[in-house]
Amino acid sequence: MDVLSDLLHRARAQTALVRQLVQRPPWSLTFADAPPLTVVTTLGGHASIRLDDDAASVRLAAGDIALISATGRYTIADPPSAPPQFVIQGQQKYVVGGREEAAGAHRSLAPRTYGDGLPGATIMIRGAYELRGNVGDRLLDMLPPLAVVPAGPRTRAALDLLAAEVACDEPGQDAVLDRLLDLVLVLALRAWCARPESELPAWHRALAAPAIGDALRHLHEDPAHRWTVAALAAKVGMSRAAFAARFTSLVGEPPLTYLTSWRMTLAADLLRDTEATVAAVARTVGYEDAFAFSVAFKRACGVSPSVWRRRLH
Repeated sequence: MDVLSDLLHRARAQTALVRQLVQRPPWSLTFADAPPLTVVTTLGGHASIRLDDDAASVRLAAGDIALISATGRYTIADPPSAPPQFVIQGQQKYVVGGREEAAGAHRSLAPRTYGDGLPGATIMIRGAYELRGNVGDRLLDMLPPLAVVPAGPRTRAALDLLAAEVACDEPGQDAVLDRLLDLVLVLALRAWCARPESELPAWHRALAAPAIGDALRHLHEDPAHRWTVAALAAKVGMSRAAFAARFTSLVGEPPLTYLTSWRMTLAADLLRDTEATVAAVARTVGYEDAFAFSVAFKRACGVSPSVWRRRLH
């Protein structure tokens, strides 16, 4: 499994929430406690997104995809100057200022579909992800608070499939939507990461480097293996010294430092999400000695594994 796929797989906590809006302008939605990652796309018409800490709005044309991360509140509107109509908090929708005419225009049209459905409406799909723990944080580190991917032929095909399914209500519908939204997310991430102006973590830039990208893949495929620098170098066909120098130059840290950081990321989530003992978690991430694992974990996370678990529960 490649590194990005590994992060996406480990970071998923539950089925994503998918909703469609079919609303004639003007309209405005504010999300007051946004999840860690949201995918927003306009299929017809256009919309604008504004983060609360950024006065400027970013416009989405038909087929554009926005990835919104690491922000607690944002507003989507058409046009940007539209007065507030609704605030979404958790799973509840609140009408702003008692605007009953707005409430009537935002009725249920079909499963997961809301709005007035009138001619000239903007069609928008929003998918919200609850990402898991420290692995999720690594994934989010790849993105700015708002990343917009312009429409393209590959993403459009996936969006057409998602649009065709979002208003259906057939057996297995949630599973279909979950996988289609994952497809849209991965294609959007690919497109964003391929843009020259994107500021990506050093490890992601290193994935494209000969040998070093292979070494990162090996570390993610089997983090519990008793890796040495010499063993990694032999795996990718380089001398030990040349490999260590190139890995450190491209990734920003030595190979075994990167491995330890990744192991501690996995361990933190295992302590959060499972009832496994500290010794069992240690073995899962490559430590035969639970004491050595506890020392490494405290150095990385600031507290012992037991204290970490107690704080989370």
